[in-house]
Amino acid sequence: MVERLGVGRALQSGTRMIIDCHCHAGKGDGLTGPWDTAAPLEKYMRWAANAGINRTAIFAAFHSDYSVANQEVARIVASRPNRFYGLAFVHPARDRGRVRDLVQVAVEQYGFVGIKVHRYDARLTREICDVARAFCVPILYDPIGEVSIVELVAAEYPDVSFIIPHMGSFSDDWRAQHSLIDYLVRHPNIYTDTSGVRRFELLEQAVQRAGARKILFGSDGPWLHPGVELEKIRVLGLSPADEQLVLGGNFLRLISRRRHQPLALPAAQPAPAPLQAEYRDPWHYHHFAT
Repeated sequence: MVERLGVGRALQSGTRMIIDCHCHAGKGDGLTGPWDTAAPLEKYMRWAANAGINRTAIFAAFHSDYSVANQEVARIVASRPNRFYGLAFVHPARDRGRVRDLVQVAVEQYGFVGIKVHRYDARLTREICDVARAFCVPILYDPIGEVSIVELVAAEYPDVSFIIPHMGSFSDDWRAQHSLIDYLVRHPNIYTDTSGVRRFELLEQAVQRAGARKILFGSDGPWLHPGVELEKIRVLGLSPADEQLVLGGNFLRLISRRRHQPLALPAAQPAPAPLQAEYRDPWHYHHFAT
C-alpha cells in the first residue's frame, strides 16, 4: 500500500516533490458561501502546474452528508491517482456512530490517507481520534482559533498525528497562532500547515522554534492561489533539506504509516447529536467566541 501511494519510493530516493496538503474539491450542497457551494479545481490545477506543484491532498467542500461528498472526492482521486491524495471529511456530531464506517470505506476502498475535520461542523471527538489511531492516519483539524484542544488531544493521543492548518486560525487570530507554536514545540505529534497564514513572522517563528519537520505546505485551494502560498515557503530561506521537508517530505512521512486493516476499534457510539441550527461562517472565529 505504501508503494501504491508512491511514499516509499519518494522517501528512499529523496525525490524532490512539492505536495499541497490542503485543498478542497467537489460540490457542496449549501449556498451559504464558497465553502459549502463548490470547490472547482480547474483554475487551481492551472495555477498549481505553473507553480511546479506535483501532488495535492484534496477533501470535500462542506456538505450535509460527507458520505456523498467523500464519494465525489474519491472519483476525482481515481481520475488522476498519481496527482491526488484523498482525505475523508467527517462531521463530529452528525457522523457520530458511523465515523469508523466512513473512514474504513475511504481508506480501504478509496485509498484515502487521512481524515479532515472542521470546528465549523463541531469539535473534534474521541471517536474520530480513535478511528485515526486504528488506521494510523493523520487528522487535519481546523479549530478556528480554539487551539486549547491541541493540548488535550496531543496528550490523550500521542500516537496520532494532528495537522492544525492555518497555524490554528484562518481569520488571523495572532493569539491562537502564537499559542500553537508552543504546542508545536512541546508535542511531537502536533504539526501545522502554512495555508492562509498572513503574518509571515509567525511562520518564521514556527520554523525557528519547532523546526521544519513540524511544518507542511498547504494552500487552502481552490480559493487561495497555490503559487502565492508556495512563495511564502520559498522566502523563508530554508536549507534545501528543510525546504523539502516542508514542501512534501513531512506529508509523506505522516501518511506512510497508514494501515489498510485497522486495529481493534471501540464500540460505535450512540445516535448523532442535533444538527447545527444557526448560520456560522467557518472563515471567521468570532462566531465561536464566548
